[in-house]
Amino acid sequence: MHHIADMDTEKISLIDTHCHLDMDSYQEDLDLVLERAARAGISSIITIGIDLESSRQAIDIATQHKSVYATIGIHPHDAKQASEDDLTRLAEMAGHEKVVGYGEIGLDYAKLYSPKKRQKEIFHQQLSLAKRLELPVIIHDRDAHEDTLNILQEHAPFPRGGILHCFSGDLDFAKKILDLNFYISIPGIVTFKNAKALQEVAKKIPLESMLLETDGPFLAPVPFRGKRNEPAYLRHTAERISELRLMAIEELAMVTSTNACNIFALPEGSV
Repeated sequence: MHHIADMDTEKISLIDTHCHLDMDSYQEDLDLVLERAARAGISSIITIGIDLESSRQAIDIATQHKSVYATIGIHPHDAKQASEDDLTRLAEMAGHEKVVGYGEIGLDYAKLYSPKKRQKEIFHQQLSLAKRLELPVIIHDRDAHEDTLNILQEHAPFPRGGILHCFSGDLDFAKKILDLNFYISIPGIVTFKNAKALQEVAKKIPLESMLLETDGPFLAPVPFRGKRNEPAYLRHTAERISELRLMAIEELAMVTSTNACNIFALPEGSV
């Protein structure tokens, strides 16, 4: 018997551009998680480094699984512990063949696990490093739109481009991010009834500038809201966006997957 997620997968190929496969909630069943993703038409997954150890683990997971790629970086939550030595080690890791991006890096003023001043310092340092390493940047911005935008504008242009992950701004902010030639990544929040501003962004930004992500294990889309998120559920996010844009999910999948291949320079055949 077919599950909905198994239908027409040969026509639909999605890329989860942001997931945290190294986190504890996947430890018990990572192989099954990846199997379900493949069955749901998820052809590639980018697993994201958030500190030195997580970046190492991301590379390990990517090395073991053909469809998984890794990024490296220090999340704003960990800015206060970050040292020069950490950045040197991350730069060394960047040479690994499965490393396709730098991040997630940025600012988080919602939780303030690290002081704002320190978050900004590490953000500046890592943007410079990512440009030197010729990697696209993956940006975390929570309740920090103005400072995030100012710092990105200061470091622009970004020859390898960038992504504003788990986008949480309005259409006006989206336009300013698009002016930097960045992609905007839409999370499962777009399926929530009250996510009007994000739905408007998902509806109106150019499809050529859109990426899709789970941010698993966080932010599961409806009908799994409140449960552990996983790459297979990206399908529900894609379905909601295709409804909002009045377009076929096959076309949405094709364009957003091509976008992901372009920004991360994924090998041919990744879609």
